Amino acid sequence: MTASPSSSAQGAREALAVRLQHLRKDAGLTGKELSARCGWHPAKTTRIQKGAALPSDADIRTWCAACGADDQADDLIATARAVDSMYMEWRRLHRNGMRQVQQDWYALHEQTRICRVYLSNVPPGFLQTPAFATALMNQITRFQGTPDDVAARVARSRFLYEGGHRYVVLMEESVLRFRTADPDAMRGQLRHLLAVMPLASLSLGIIPFTAQRTVWPLEAFYVHDDTTAVVETLTAEIKVTQPRELADYAKAFAGLAEMAVYGDAARMLIRAAIDALE
Repeated sequence: MTASPSSSAQGAREALAVRLQHLRKDAGLTGKELSARCGWHPAKTTRIQKGAALPSDADIRTWCAACGADDQADDLIATARAVDSMYMEWRRLHRNGMRQVQQDWYALHEQTRICRVYLSNVPPGFLQTPAFATALMNQITRFQGTPDDVAARVARSRFLYEGGHRYVVLMEESVLRFRTADPDAMRGQLRHLLAVMPLASLSLGIIPFTAQRTVWPLEAFYVHDDTTAVVETLTAEIKVTQPRELADYAKAFAGLAEMAVYGDAARMLIRAAIDALE
């Protein structure tokens, strides 16, 4: 079974905690002695050593100073920041609107040659029409209580038309049927899928409701050149870089791809979804 998408982030946090614990032990300090030198409650030391709390830059510098290891502080701070970036809550990402998130998205996709995408809820942003994206983002921003900045999302499709990028997309049939937007916007979205299917940069497969499952429906994920997987959950975006977990996502994608239909068979499912809106 594929590991939880948050396991890479938690594993990295625990690895950082072990490094800090080793510093304490190498200095010959107990947890209470370290806490006293740092000037904080022993419970804080316990939380950091268990990986239950991510230390701040100041916490790491204080910890290293208490252990006589100031020369390791910068490296540990860099590690902690990398851990922090692996698990980013949507409210934190969106707190000032969507534009910075979109810039980060563009930067990642600029560097990606092949992106394998699996969706069980909504089409990926780069295949969304403006009307559908507006309806979806209005729901998201209302739920999160973050600024409504829909316009920043609707220019993602440019990567379909620029050289050097290829997208292999798998969608559950449910994506075609969920009434995420009003009927007119849904019809426009589904017709757009039909319109972009001939693009050389895109391979689109649909997993029918009737497919015999070999892989259960999963959370949405994007695999970039087998180096990074971006997983979307209700509360956070998670970046997976651990080779073992990347292999799990590649294996899951391959299994999902075998259940999908393509070409005319996929078009039939899309047209049936359009007809159901009439």
